[in-house]
Amino acid sequence: MQYFDSDYFTYHNNELFCEGVSISKIAKKIGTPVYIYSKKFFSDRLKEFDDAFSDLNHKIFFAAKSNFNINVIKTFLDLGSGVDVNSQGELLRAIKAGAKSKNMILSGVGKTDEEIKLAIDKNLLMIKAESIEEIYLINEIAKRLKKIAPVAIRVNPDVDANTHPYISTGLSKNKFGIDSKRALKIYKKWREFKNIKFIGVDMHIGSQITEIGPHVEAMDKMIELYKSIKKMGVKLEHIDFGGGYGITYDNEITFPLSKLAKIIVPMLSKLKCDIFFEPGRFLTANGGILLTKVLFTKKNGKKNFLIVDSAMNDMLRPSIYGAYHHIQPVLKDKNKRNIKADIVGPVCESGDFLAKDRKISKVERGDLLSVMSAGSYSMTMASNYNARRRAPEIIVEGKNYYVTRGRESYKHLLYDEKIVKELHKK
Repeated sequence: MQYFDSDYFTYHNNELFCEGVSISKIAKKIGTPVYIYSKKFFSDRLKEFDDAFSDLNHKIFFAAKSNFNINVIKTFLDLGSGVDVNSQGELLRAIKAGAKSKNMILSGVGKTDEEIKLAIDKNLLMIKAESIEEIYLINEIAKRLKKIAPVAIRVNPDVDANTHPYISTGLSKNKFGIDSKRALKIYKKWREFKNIKFIGVDMHIGSQITEIGPHVEAMDKMIELYKSIKKMGVKLEHIDFGGGYGITYDNEITFPLSKLAKIIVPMLSKLKCDIFFEPGRFLTANGGILLTKVLFTKKNGKKNFLIVDSAMNDMLRPSIYGAYHHIQPVLKDKNKRNIKADIVGPVCESGDFLAKDRKISKVERGDLLSVMSAGSYSMTMASNYNARRRAPEIIVEGKNYYVTRGRESYKHLLYDEKIVKELHKK
């Protein structure tokens, strides 16, 4: 089988390490399943992104939906990043991590009144609006609060991102944003919104995009839209190009940031405005693994199964997207033959799998497996299905590791439930 090595997860004497820490050592102390992240990966990746656009007056806002661990968020804040939050929960997590108000953006296609009020109360940098009704609501709430709300409209540029349909967001058939013509009409009425200040125009066309073409096409459209809005007298301060920059899970080519920068920096420099980016997966995915243990091996007919102690409630992506995550043993043994197997969890669903028909080195009960590229959209999508406890999260820094979120207890699962006696009277 193929073993993936990197500067952050690598084999020493045939044993997988995260930076300078043995993965087996973490498993022995913390148990499995467990998420393990490399802090150095996060910092190196942010620097790579920052350096690519160093010739622009730009700001990076880490998309917290990809990994909302407060220590992960704080790592990016400490490196100068802002935070893009998509809910009240993410907003409160970012605040707990130390994010300042003017360093946060509130996104989301369906914000509640409470979320909008909180964003205005906390003086966030901006609210990204996605419908005309939302804009009227923001104006109304801001008026009640006697404040001016900074707003940018998320424009749907109708560009095909060539990605999985569930994570495509830039087509007219998608639920996100406002089409360009309607957006122009709204900006044209900017004076009517007495309690809103339109400060920018935003987009986000999808996730896990590995080609430059869709981004360049969308940027061309956004630049023309920006110029048209400016001519109306709206004092725009920024264009936000969102995120969606793809990474390598299997054989994909990681999004070529430097090539994109070479094309768009000359175009954007002429606008003399701030440029915002909102990467999430790009900054975190390949900086994390899900560590799991083999509970049983079995065979049904000619079919091999590896039953592990992590499940679709720990990592949902393979079940809902058919997403590929490379899986490899923590202990490398070249003497073991390869087999083809489904790697499945304990949850009572046939859709509970981490991989199907996967070529992998033969393993035995008790062996550890590393599910790679698990730093993004993994723990954030975890649930308590089958009343299973969510896994802990570890961050490794050099030769040290830190438990940033402990394994849930069964007491925690029942903390807000009680037997209602009145329901059970005989």
